[in-house]
Amino acid sequence: MIAYPAMVDVPMELVRHLAGLLAAERRMLGTRRGSRALTCFYQALLVLIWFRKAEDTTTLGAGFGVSRATAYRYVAEGIAVLAAQRPDLHEALRRAADEGWAYVVLDGKLYDCDRVAETTTSVKGKSIDAWYSGKHRDFGANIQAVIRPDGLPIWTSYAQPGHLHDLTCAQQQGVTAALNWAAAELELPALADAGYDGAGHGIKTPAKQPADGRALAVANRTVNRLLRGLRWQGERGFAILNGRWRTLRHTTASPRRIGDIVAAALHLTHFEYRYLIESR
Repeated sequence: MIAYPAMVDVPMELVRHLAGLLAAERRMLGTRRGSRALTCFYQALLVLIWFRKAEDTTTLGAGFGVSRATAYRYVAEGIAVLAAQRPDLHEALRRAADEGWAYVVLDGKLYDCDRVAETTTSVKGKSIDAWYSGKHRDFGANIQAVIRPDGLPIWTSYAQPGHLHDLTCAQQQGVTAALNWAAAELELPALADAGYDGAGHGIKTPAKQPADGRALAVANRTVNRLLRGLRWQGERGFAILNGRWRTLRHTTASPRRIGDIVAAALHLTHFEYRYLIESR
């Protein structure tokens, strides 16, 4: 391999923040001083380069003078300590209400991954690919997110198989129940697209076109236009995550780990946006 100088555009404060989380993890595990190939600082830098530039892990490890297995282990450890900072959904909603936001946005995304051989049984009793989405015609994991009206995601879910619809994923993870609670107790409704129709009174969705082909009533068209006008900015949430952390655009890891990878990227994003309480 040929080494060459390179740079990564992450703030030094973020490297130190992650290094602090890794140091706390090592103390909890009882890791002896000097027994690791890299210090916490350089492990943090390795992890952030992987997130920011989606570097090949083997090549990235070689650049830091560690083996392929060590590089994979260090990245996995970094993902784990970051994902452990995942905010609680009810606390995130309560904070959004306390900050004065009038609503939040619920959205879902299929995170692309390599083809997976795992199968499951469909509602029709047929064997199908568990991680294949017929809607997107691709393999991936379904991730749900709750986003502020200005586009900053405040919570992301665990990964679920791509064959599931957004509404099913939101219901199975208790997202719809939490949002209905927020609308009733915090006066914080959620806006969502038509795929969440039937999620509950706290989640506002557009009126669907009548099945008989009749045009929507003027009142319904007006409400739909209003919802689109309010929701579009919030749907930037996934774009903020994917645009900043390139490793989210495609993963070769197990799709079950995608939820933790996205949660880790969410914590990094919150730090850069000064949304963490300790970073304010």
